[in-house]
Amino acid sequence: MSSLRIALIASARFPIAEPFAGGLEAHTWALAHALHRRGHRVQLFAAPGSDPALGARELPVSTVILSAAARSDSSMPRGTWMQEHHAYLRLMLDLARHGEHRFDIVHNNSLHYLPIAMASALRVPVITTLHTPPTPWLESAIQTHEACPVTFTAVSEFTASAWKATVPAARVVHNGIDTDFWRPGPGGDGLVWSGRLVREKGPHLAIQAARTARVPLKLAGPVADRSYFEEQVEPLLGDDAQYVGHLDRRRLVELLGAAGAALVTPSWDEPYGLVVAEALACGTPVCGFDRGALAEILTSDCGVLAPAGDVEALARLIPVAMGLDRRAARRRAERFCSLDRTADAYTALYEEVMR
Repeated sequence: MSSLRIALIASARFPIAEPFAGGLEAHTWALAHALHRRGHRVQLFAAPGSDPALGARELPVSTVILSAAARSDSSMPRGTWMQEHHAYLRLMLDLARHGEHRFDIVHNNSLHYLPIAMASALRVPVITTLHTPPTPWLESAIQTHEACPVTFTAVSEFTASAWKATVPAARVVHNGIDTDFWRPGPGGDGLVWSGRLVREKGPHLAIQAARTARVPLKLAGPVADRSYFEEQVEPLLGDDAQYVGHLDRRRLVELLGAAGAALVTPSWDEPYGLVVAEALACGTPVCGFDRGALAEILTSDCGVLAPAGDVEALARLIPVAMGLDRRAARRRAERFCSLDRTADAYTALYEEVMR
């Protein structure tokens, strides 16, 4: 396969650097590295502070100078919205002017609407990965074209199905992780929960389930919603439920590998669930709520699922999960969740749309 020149568009809000703000940033970082290793020339457009090893070009996130009249207008959105809008608008205009001389393909890995809405202005193919359930901004952007020129992928069958009304033919390319880095650990007598500490991820429900099952729990991840953390999570912490901070990947591998099972407690329809793949790669079985794509990743020999939101049922399944074979969890990660599998699928798609 020939070397490709790839423009990879990432988040303008959070840097693509450790410790990652969330699964989207972690996935973008891993994909950029995997494409580099395959000999492709990847130009990552990302938020300031992104990993310099990726050769990231900062999205032009700057304060927009607005007049007093514009700022006082009733339609004025919050400042961060305007900064992101301005950054993606400048990027897409730049790519429209001479992007075809610098790139063979544009892969939009952001959640912003402008890379889709302005895709017809580019003279280079555009791929967009759908990482979330449908949003009004993205659905609107897709419908700005009579025939949208963007090729869409979705991170799971579940996500592709959710988008079917607007994007009837999204290709499914599951997110992957580097199974050489996420390596098996010895296990242990406790539980682990990892991810963004926000309401939709349900860490307070994980604490309740672990406490009901009388199994100690460690939680790790960024506090992305401070008021939720202080009101719903912090009061539940104690000797049997400890928050260990926002960890880099190395420390997270150690934490996951030393747990008997990982709790995954989404309170929304999880589009994929990168934390599930990471736990399995560390040989740690998963005990979670049956929401979104979790059932797509897990098999009965590496995970168990309770009805969504049923803390008592989740607690009853914790001993079952802790008794599952750690080798089976690792095998599932290698066969279904590998980054090589993801990168191969994307490079094949790049070649196809270029033809």
